[in-house]
Amino acid sequence: MKLKVSEDGSLSGRAGRALGWSFASTALGRLSTLAIGIAIARLLGPAEFGTFAVATVALMAVLSFNELGVSLAIVRWPGDPREIAPTVATISVISSVLVYVGCFLGAPAFASAMGEPGATPVVRLLAVSVILDGLLATPAAMLQRKFRQDRKTVVDQVTHWTGSLTSIALAISGLGAMSLAVGRLTGALAGGLLLVRFEWASMRFGLDRAKARELMRFGLPLAGSSILVFTVNNVDRLLVGAVLGPVPLGYYVLASNLAGWPISIFSAPVRAVAPAALSRLQNDRPVMHRTFLSTAGLLVAVTLPACVLLSAAAEPLVRFVYGAVWQPAATVLPWLGLLAALRIIFELIYDYFVVLASSRVVFTAQVIWLAALVPALYVGATLWELPGAGLAQLVVGLLVVLPMYLYELDRTGVRAGAFAAQMIRPVLGAAAVGVIVFLISGGLRHDLLALVLAGLVGVSAIVLLVYQKRDVLRSLRAVGAAEPEPSAEAQLALRA
Repeated sequence: MKLKVSEDGSLSGRAGRALGWSFASTALGRLSTLAIGIAIARLLGPAEFGTFAVATVALMAVLSFNELGVSLAIVRWPGDPREIAPTVATISVISSVLVYVGCFLGAPAFASAMGEPGATPVVRLLAVSVILDGLLATPAAMLQRKFRQDRKTVVDQVTHWTGSLTSIALAISGLGAMSLAVGRLTGALAGGLLLVRFEWASMRFGLDRAKARELMRFGLPLAGSSILVFTVNNVDRLLVGAVLGPVPLGYYVLASNLAGWPISIFSAPVRAVAPAALSRLQNDRPVMHRTFLSTAGLLVAVTLPACVLLSAAAEPLVRFVYGAVWQPAATVLPWLGLLAALRIIFELIYDYFVVLASSRVVFTAQVIWLAALVPALYVGATLWELPGAGLAQLVVGLLVVLPMYLYELDRTGVRAGAFAAQMIRPVLGAAAVGVIVFLISGGLRHDLLALVLAGLVGVSAIVLLVYQKRDVLRSLRAVGAAEPEPSAEAQLALRA
């Protein structure tokens, strides 16, 4: 098989640089979000925060399918993505405008069902982001395709800081939950303008009917799956809001945001790079499988101790950072922290099957997950309120979703035993972190001291686990150093 080195550097080099930029962007964003989130939470309180949470659930719902999944085709298109970009842009914008109209009309009914009719104007304003998302879907996908996470970092930071500072200023002025909606929309607009500047060439519209049919065949199953993914990821908020009301929802969302730190800092950068990297290894399945397993093992080694740290230090963390008024959030954070570790793994597996175009697995997994999750959540929230909602999700993830994904991975050649072998040391290390941090949190009355010691324990465990996987790091750098040139048959298979 003929080998070639790409003109702009190896796949590993480009993916490594992209991953570095993506990690830096999300880490900086999350650290600044921590400070800004503290200010917003203390300015607004649980009630106003809960109102905005209702609107955010609506926004995330429509963003899960507004562009019908066609923008992802740019990332994994085997040929020149510019040949489909105009058609992708047209489909994305038209579908997003139609979705916004439906969202505007349905906002009153949704807000009432969530127990907060006053959230209607917030929902309607926040949903304008849907149109922006459709307009920017193509340039965003082109940046991901080119591994230009350096530019994406700039866009993310402009979006984040513009929106956050606007929200704080408006919250101080007494605008309440609407301050968060205006801030988020302002940030999205500022970042969007910069994104267009970086990828102006992709902002072309057109409609190739043959390409459109091909894109719809690719995108619609993913859009349907994305709706399911959204529902699985957000049905907890929907049910907590409907069963317990907006104020408990505010506590729950705060805890969920805290639990999402490891996902945003570690998982999101990997997800920004891994699909494009794995897709280029499709014609060499053994290498693809090894890369997937190595990535999964390294990701768990970094994220699992962090998730366990959040769970074990829940009470001093919430009390010190947000104040006593938010203390109920600490009752559900331990369960959501552990759940976050599972979600990080599930997201990587999901991306793996998307790259393989295994729509059956992607769709079936989400259906089964949702079918098990809804009754478990309802029972948990009804009987044990916030802690019950968190525990129900963790149980479903461990007993239903994880075994199902391991079975499907085994069918593709990624053996369950090999996958489990990657998890042993991280699980043992995280368990030790959990025990030590739990003892520290319960034995010290000084919250700041407890958090500092807990952080030292968690960071030490992560450093040790990553050091033990230094060979994995070297092997990942070597992936793609020479990219195999696919045969004519393989190229045809990829396009099919």
